[in-house]
Amino acid sequence: MVGIDLGTRRVGVAVSDPGGVVASPYEVVQRSGDVARDRWRIKEIVDEVEAVVVVVGLPLSMDGSVGRAASAALEEAAALREVLVPVPVETFDERLTTVSADRSMMQFKMKADARRRVVDKVAAAVMLQAWLDSRENRR
Repeated sequence: MVGIDLGTRRVGVAVSDPGGVVASPYEVVQRSGDVARDRWRIKEIVDEVEAVVVVVGLPLSMDGSVGRAASAALEEAAALREVLVPVPVETFDERLTTVSADRSMMQFKMKADARRRVVDKVAAAVMLQAWLDSRENRR
């Protein structure tokens, strides 16, 4: 499984172990200004790790509504579905994952510039882990 945390400057990527139990930060893809190139890099990662599903974080508003950021994420997920065929692309509520990731790293006394370099992939891992856990709870 691959988890994607979409940002305007960076895309955080996380992967799970083959059994789908534990999510780990994998990579931060810097936005290039060329959306096709950025999507192609995500496809390369999906192929590298032989992902069977891609989960895109959906940044819903705190009240659960779909705002501007969530609309953009839904559009990007739809575009990724076209690029990643036959790998299914799902969305999953990611509210507060970046905040949670940043707070966790602060507890480890990481400096702000170091946190900025990795927070996106850590947030992707937090979101992917929540997706994995919710899937397990549904079984």
